[in-house]
Amino acid sequence: MRKNLLFPLGALTGACLTLLVASPHGGVWAARAAASADDAYSQLNLFGAVFERVKASYVEKPDNAKLIEGAITGMVTSLDPHSRYMNAKAWTEMQETTSGEFGGLGIEVTMEDGLVKVVSPIDDTPASKAGIMSGDLISKIDGEAVQGMTLEQAVNKMKGPVDTKTKLTIVRKGADAPLDVAITREIIHVRPVRFHVENGDIGYIRITSFNEQTTDGLKKAIASISKQVQPEKLTGYVLDLRNNPGGLLDQAVSVSSAFLQRGEVVSTRGRSPEETQRFTAHGGDLTKGKPLVVLVNGGSASASEIVAGALHDHKRATIVGTRSFGKGSVQTIIPLGSGNGALALTTARYYTPSGRSIQAQGIAPDIEILQDVPPELKGRMDTMAESQMRGHLQAADGTEQTGSQSYVPPEEKDDKALHAAYDFLHGVTANAVAAKPATKAAVPN
Repeated sequence: MRKNLLFPLGALTGACLTLLVASPHGGVWAARAAASADDAYSQLNLFGAVFERVKASYVEKPDNAKLIEGAITGMVTSLDPHSRYMNAKAWTEMQETTSGEFGGLGIEVTMEDGLVKVVSPIDDTPASKAGIMSGDLISKIDGEAVQGMTLEQAVNKMKGPVDTKTKLTIVRKGADAPLDVAITREIIHVRPVRFHVENGDIGYIRITSFNEQTTDGLKKAIASISKQVQPEKLTGYVLDLRNNPGGLLDQAVSVSSAFLQRGEVVSTRGRSPEETQRFTAHGGDLTKGKPLVVLVNGGSASASEIVAGALHDHKRATIVGTRSFGKGSVQTIIPLGSGNGALALTTARYYTPSGRSIQAQGIAPDIEILQDVPPELKGRMDTMAESQMRGHLQAADGTEQTGSQSYVPPEEKDDKALHAAYDFLHGVTANAVAAKPATKAAVPN
């Protein structure tokens, strides 16, 4: 069974094989396929020769299973930053993570230039409390260099028994020297939705991730806010997706549906037109059309961008903040059988309802708000963007956007973007600055 994850995930089909068989130019295609097969077998023969040489001549007797796993890992990670192979242990841990509870430090990470890069610390976890920031590079874990580890190996090393400590060596842009940060491991209960009523008339909803609990949490939040504030007194909602790195595709569709009556939420498009999938809103607008502001920044990725893009294209929400991360590729989780783990393989790009590809471009805000970075952090806050990742999947139309600010002040009173959202809902626009439009916002359908 394949699972659609949204850092986001899509689906594979065999339609391209059917087209080859049915083609009127079958002889030509067959010849090309045969030539391609011959080339593939030649490369596999080379792999076999290297494998046998390593087994026979390496200074110590190698572990065959580790050699094969290393070869698979290298093959998949050479494709793009988000495709990866998970062995059985890593696959089990990923399933635990998306269910909403797991042990660890509470950070979303990726690999960049051989180091572990923090995409986002999860709210109210040991990592966020210790001051870990989006854009931080982890160079060592408990004194051991990360260089040479796979992402799974590094993540496993950061995990451990509850209440034990680990030390991360952090390379932060602008810092004079690496920082050593001690963190105590905890069971991470990912509570993906938080909310409160602001000023007696605005419903504030913060979504930190898109896991299996997100839609239920959102529905409870909307219901609770509706009970606390009479409809005629409710000015609108703020949906905060800042530093939300993504999650499950079905949850992104369901969250979007909570604010839409009908219409397309997102489409995914693979190598051939037959692989296109379209996902539509269902269930109706739970907020009954109340004004909506969506907050995004450079740490808003994948599922967050699907939600922001859908609500923006349907003219259902105003986007405030800074340009989002730009992760518009679809990873399909493909289990490989009992004990063999799974592949997370990039199979498609996703598109907003108007036909925009977000890959390496992101969602531009209607109102751009830059935060005031504290003096001690100036020059040390990395901007975030898919386009800055080595080996990233190129934008569909070739136009790419650079990173944007991902800093969010810890104190609400200092949060300019949040206050701009409140002001917008109250009809005050003095703090608002129109964002510059993207060079090209749409792609051909």
